[in-house]
Amino acid sequence: MSTTVAGLVFAGSLIAALVVSYRYFGDYMYRALTSARHFAVERGLYRLIGADPAKEQTWGAYARSVLAFSAVSLLFLYAFQRVQDKLWLSLGFAPVQPDQAWNTAVSFMSNTNWQSYSGESTMGHLVQMAGLAVQNFVSAGVGIAVALAFVRGFARSRTEYLGNFWIDLTRVCLRVLLPVAVIGAIIFVGAGMVQNFSSGTEVTTLTGATQTITGGPVASQEVIKELGTNGGGFYNVNSAHPFENPASWTNWLQIFLILLIPFSLPRVFGRMVGDRRQGLAIAAVMAIIALASTAGVMALETGEHGTVPQAVGSAMEGREVRLGVANSATFAAATTLTSTGAVDSFHDSYSALGGGLLMLNMQLGEVAPGGVGSGLYGMLVLAVITVFVAGLMVGRTPEYLGKKIGAREIKFASLYFLVTPCLVLIGTALAMSSATERASMLNTGPHGYSEVLYAFSSAANNNGSAFAGVSANTTWYNTALGLAMLLGRLLPVIFVLALAGSLARQKPVPASAGTLPTHRPLFAGMVAGVTVVLVALTFLPALALGPIAEGLL
Repeated sequence: MSTTVAGLVFAGSLIAALVVSYRYFGDYMYRALTSARHFAVERGLYRLIGADPAKEQTWGAYARSVLAFSAVSLLFLYAFQRVQDKLWLSLGFAPVQPDQAWNTAVSFMSNTNWQSYSGESTMGHLVQMAGLAVQNFVSAGVGIAVALAFVRGFARSRTEYLGNFWIDLTRVCLRVLLPVAVIGAIIFVGAGMVQNFSSGTEVTTLTGATQTITGGPVASQEVIKELGTNGGGFYNVNSAHPFENPASWTNWLQIFLILLIPFSLPRVFGRMVGDRRQGLAIAAVMAIIALASTAGVMALETGEHGTVPQAVGSAMEGREVRLGVANSATFAAATTLTSTGAVDSFHDSYSALGGGLLMLNMQLGEVAPGGVGSGLYGMLVLAVITVFVAGLMVGRTPEYLGKKIGAREIKFASLYFLVTPCLVLIGTALAMSSATERASMLNTGPHGYSEVLYAFSSAANNNGSAFAGVSANTTWYNTALGLAMLLGRLLPVIFVLALAGSLARQKPVPASAGTLPTHRPLFAGMVAGVTVVLVALTFLPALALGPIAEGLL
């Protein structure tokens, strides 16, 4: 079977599985997250944390709960790393340095999972399990909880309440993430992924030298890393390592896990607002952008650019040979279209335009389909902006799902959209204006600039993947990227919840002959167009200086 045919089969089977999951897994999540019943273990947790399952919260209380939980998570994970040498299963590793501990704590709390360290030589097993893996669950849970609160803003009327953060978080973790993670971990162990507490096994290499191969609880961390669109990796080479990704079919399964929840959540949205067509329209926009991006990356990476790629049929530098270019390109597109950041190939070795397209995926705001929860509420914010623009074009007060989009609503939507571009462009400008930070770049010219732009695009959009080529484990980069991750996570959450509160207080507006239908292909195309145009206008100058300039050289 040719590489192209194999790639098409790989992608086609993935699409088919996601189409089936959209309905059945989406319906499961809807029932699990909106049920009036509380399980015994959940009631026990509510009593432990002092949450009243019968009491709902206003948008302000919901936001304060998110911020408080995030602050506790950040402080706990920071302290955990700083005292790891005194903990069980520390493997003799020293405490993580303060700036790196800060960066890592923010990274995992914010669902970014940016890593400026090699996991197998820096983190002990207990920190990996009870610190990083736990944050993989709860940071994903926070994203889905915020998405549920935002959808309630559309579904409810004349109320101040959006649900209860603590109940939403508990249900997401126990009813959705944990069951799938347990099943996935068992499958991964059967596939050959490592799951032990070994401090390492000494082996003799083919050249006669000795090398210590670190073991650990890899399979259990790998599944939630993908399912929660977290990213990161137990090993430095991430999902290119055979202990994390043993075969082509596990590579397929990892991509499926990455996309499963983000592509299924629009179904939950449609059922919560009482019109399944609305969820299908949002999923269609996500699919349009995702398919175009994946096809573009695959075409650019399987193209024979240059003498050596022409000789071998494609560019293999930075690729895992056992997976191939097509599989790696699909993985790269999936991981940058979501907030995952896991990699099974070296993005810095992609063609200039291929790498630029991966960067653009993140700069879109990661809404196609985006991170768990964040992708849905990001796409809905873009839908609100689209309705507003359409209303201006026809001279009519814009409405979406029976809610008027007025000055207050569009201000919150605009602030949401402006946060990450400001963080990306300001952070990149500061790095490039400093002679000290430019000295940490291993490359010069457009490619070196692209590496810095990629780093801040990844951090501010809570992706976590890296172009590499920049010595990011410095005090300045650890601090600056940590701030980008923190603000890129929490500020959009606040604006989304404020917008949800404004929508929930409104009285429903009956549809009329002048109401723009938001469930038809025309609207889906408009949302996709607004998404691409807004990003192009914002980031085109920056991209022109980096990957576009390099691609035209």
